[in-house]
Amino acid sequence: MLLGAGELGKELVIALQRLGQYVIAVDSYSGAPGMQVAHESEVIDMLDADALNAVVAKHKPDLVVPEIEAIRTECFYDFEKQGIQVVPSAKAANYTMNRKAIRDLAAIEVGLLTAKYKYATTLEELIESVKIVGTPCVVKPLMSSSGKGQSVIKTMEDCETAWNYALEGSRGDIKEIIVEAFVDFEYEITLLTVTQKDGKTLFCPPIGHTQDRGDYRESWQPMAMKAEHLKEAQRMASEVTKALTGEGIWGVEFFITKDGPVFSELSPRPHDTGMVTLAGTQTFNEFELHARAILGIPIPQLELVRNGASAVILATDVADTEPFFIGIDKAASYPNSDLRFFGKPTTRPYRRMAVALTYGTEDVVELTKKAREVADCISVK
Repeated sequence: MLLGAGELGKELVIALQRLGQYVIAVDSYSGAPGMQVAHESEVIDMLDADALNAVVAKHKPDLVVPEIEAIRTECFYDFEKQGIQVVPSAKAANYTMNRKAIRDLAAIEVGLLTAKYKYATTLEELIESVKIVGTPCVVKPLMSSSGKGQSVIKTMEDCETAWNYALEGSRGDIKEIIVEAFVDFEYEITLLTVTQKDGKTLFCPPIGHTQDRGDYRESWQPMAMKAEHLKEAQRMASEVTKALTGEGIWGVEFFITKDGPVFSELSPRPHDTGMVTLAGTQTFNEFELHARAILGIPIPQLELVRNGASAVILATDVADTEPFFIGIDKAASYPNSDLRFFGKPTTRPYRRMAVALTYGTEDVVELTKKAREVADCISVK
């Protein structure tokens, strides 16, 4: 049972079906991308514990695979007691759905280097936190995804706007935010990390990415970086995933400074920046890796096959309408490129609707530029 059936969930359903699995896709709205390729689907509010328990009791799945943050994750512990496998584990899902829990685990329990941070539940607490952390700083809801509610405070006058924006972008019923000191980093990476039941932990080649409005816009693989910085990031990723327990793929995000990696965030599932792996950049894409790991199918090795890049295609100012794509012929004329349309039934401003992929032996800078050119050929009407 897949809890969350967006574009990442859709690719995971496909990977699981290719391994002979029967999949039930659950989301908060009908016609979600993952539902379109699953065997069965359910529409519920996953923050409603009774509704979540009822749908699990109805279908009796062997595995429950959370794919979004807005879930009543406390129920997962009961699922495990019933003999249901929660991916990667009830502990991991419960901790990582909340930025407070995962940040405290990483910084305090595991001892990873992170940005200086404070929490706030009121505007007054936010103001005091900013005074302690300093400006500029980043404000994020404890529960959100795809950059929703995230903003930068440059002066104290920005606090009220940042607070209101964070609450608007918050998911679930937790009205608390995290204030992070700004890290002077050279670049960011996603280190896709695969934990296995009876095998060694594997690391995908690092993925570089750019963001806008707190959400990813382009990603490329591999990201060139110093060997010692990559080794340290792998050590940190191994430590934090070991503490959370379970099998599957993890999107571990790092800031890379001149002195090395600083832990940022972690997702216990395929990562949006990892859609670049759909360009055939490595032995298995991130969805195939997740499927194999959670089913206990051995992954003996993981290698880079070719360079690749991705660029997202967004809806603009059109809301609540069925999307219509223009420019496909022009986009498809680029050699060594591909397009993936997610099948989302409606649009809203800045909603991610598709992704352009490029691949080859060229430098990733050139591949990323080409991916953006391909994406810019497409307009959503």
